[in-house]
Amino acid sequence: MSKRLPNLPAWQWRGYHHNHRHPTNLVLHLIAVPLFILGALLVLSGVFSLDITQLAVGVIALIAGLAMQRQGHRLEAEQPEPFSDRQDALKRLLTEQFITFPRFVLSGGWWRAWRERHKHRP
Repeated sequence: MSKRLPNLPAWQWRGYHHNHRHPTNLVLHLIAVPLFILGALLVLSGVFSLDITQLAVGVIALIAGLAMQRQGHRLEAEQPEPFSDRQDALKRLLTEQFITFPRFVLSGGWWRAWRERHKHRP
């Protein structure tokens, strides 16, 4: 559905706090998103330097970061909208990792969700 929207970051931001309330999910995202970003940087570095070790470690970090977030999202009472296809998944995942979650943390949204965590436990 999001692939039809002209402004994916704005669309994702509007509902982001609804899918990020569970305390375990909040902590997992604090670990997993930086891990994903590090993995992406390692993949790029490995490709440009032709370093298979960096590339492999980067891929492992990407997979681990996404797996941790997937597990965290399963704990939420309100689930994110399912992906419509691979292109939608790629766009939404990259937007969340590099734009939406960092914005969530820097805007104070993560901290507000953490302080209110007892109100939203399933």
